Amino acid sequence: MDRTGNPLTTVGLNSFGFDSTVNVEDLRALYLRPRHRQMSSQTSTEQDPMPSQLRSTYDSTSNSVSYTTVSKFPPVKLLTPHKKKQILVTGGAGFVGSHLVDRLMLLGHDVIVVDNFFTGSKTTVSHWVGHPNFELIRHDVTEPLNIECDQIYHLACPASPPHYQFDAIKTLKTAFMGTLNLLGLAKRTKARFLITSTSEIYGDPQVHPQPEDYWGNVNPIGIRACYDEGKRVSETLTYSYQRQENVEVRVARIFNTFGPRMNPQDGRVVSNFVMQALKGEDMTIYGDGKQTRSFQYIHDLIDGLIALMNSDESRPVNLGNTDEFMVGDFAEMVREVVKEVKEQDGEEIKPLNIVYKPIPSDDPQRRRPDNSRAKEVLGWHPRWTVRMGVEEMARYYKA
Repeated sequence: MDRTGNPLTTVGLNSFGFDSTVNVEDLRALYLRPRHRQMSSQTSTEQDPMPSQLRSTYDSTSNSVSYTTVSKFPPVKLLTPHKKKQILVTGGAGFVGSHLVDRLMLLGHDVIVVDNFFTGSKTTVSHWVGHPNFELIRHDVTEPLNIECDQIYHLACPASPPHYQFDAIKTLKTAFMGTLNLLGLAKRTKARFLITSTSEIYGDPQVHPQPEDYWGNVNPIGIRACYDEGKRVSETLTYSYQRQENVEVRVARIFNTFGPRMNPQDGRVVSNFVMQALKGEDMTIYGDGKQTRSFQYIHDLIDGLIALMNSDESRPVNLGNTDEFMVGDFAEMVREVVKEVKEQDGEEIKPLNIVYKPIPSDDPQRRRPDNSRAKEVLGWHPRWTVRMGVEEMARYYKA
């Protein structure tokens, strides 16, 4: 059931002449094993429709992993040539990118994934390798790229604090040079260009919730500035290309997003809490737990990105969940959901404590989107509850 109590059988929107709807179970088959899909959806299946291109087997005695490839692919829509698009996704092997690739592939389009695999992984898109509609290119977007395409989803950039702070100069270079190169490609090919910006451009906001016309409160020299200011300058570059070179641009400001395929070691609050709870470890909160966050499930975000790309809206658009949680309350909810998942699997339940540590520098105190523009111009709003998403993420990590 979705947030309104209606059956959640499909994701996506049919709007702006672009039908992005797919069956939920077709998507879940790409990242959840049959037993976990059955328990989450409360439906039974006779066989495993999971057509994974890559299966792995771990041998604990030799501490080795073996991979087996199979040739069966998920079924995709058959599109006529004039409806089929050539779509480039930079950062397509990352958390958000891989889910976007799944959706575009299931919809029947030709998808080209470009990734340098700094934070992305080939395993997230391995089930498409060899498909005639799919191409995977190892490439760093800070270097020019020369291909043909109709649409460009530019997602390439480290997004979690440990990753973007690991090499701050590289993060800034990716934000500026990567965006410059992709905008140049969009100009040459006349492709529509969508950049995934971030709620971090609002910094530690003094306006709550944050609308798109709020300019933000960012520390330009702090440890998070390489990402915050990198995304701000990439937006500036994007709109400069729109005004000066007439490139069709779309800007999505993404708020906290979670779901399957998140790197369990990326240091973000949802993955931290879920992994600690699954392992039976103390759950760590940085600060007093009273700072707030808004969490949206990955499928809602992909709905919004595709709708924005195919709409006529060129202004920045917030994409996030308006349900606001204090981090301490969110930790309690994760602990409860993981306990339920373990009980269903017949596992031993250990009591979990919540411990508090000093808050990192420049960590925002409040974060919640004003989604009015997305609802008005895209007809988009989150459908997945946070609790549903946490349960699915816990099952994914367990699998």
